[in-house]
Parts: sequence; C-alpha cells; structure tokens
Amino acid sequence: MKFFFCVIGMVMIVEGLPYFAFPGKMKEMVQMMISLEDTKLRRFGFILMLAGLCIIYFAMDGR
Repeated sequence: MKFFFCVIGMVMIVEGLPYFAFPGKMKEMVQMMISLEDTKLRRFGFILMLAGLCIIYFAMDGR
C-alpha cells in the first residue's frame, strides 16, 4: 500500500508540474483541447495509457 501511495504522489507531481511552470501555456492548451473532437481526445488518452502500460511492463520485466 505504501508503494501505491508513492506512485499516486509521483503522478500528482508530474501532472501538476506543467501548471506550475507554464500556467499561461496550459491555459492555451486547455482551450485548444476544448475545440478538439471527443474521438481525438479518446485516441490520445488511449495512446497515453498504452504507452504507460508499456513503460511499466518493461520496467518490471527487469525483476
């Protein structure tokens, strides 16, 4: 459980970093995302999830 909370904390750090470092650019990015079609956002999210799974798979494969 300790590892799980560590991972959640790291995700929150990575997710919050762009908003902290580049707030103006993030506002532009959010406005751009609003104009995108739902299917494009779904594809992008799916690709990100697959990339994350691949990274986890290859990172854990070394054990």
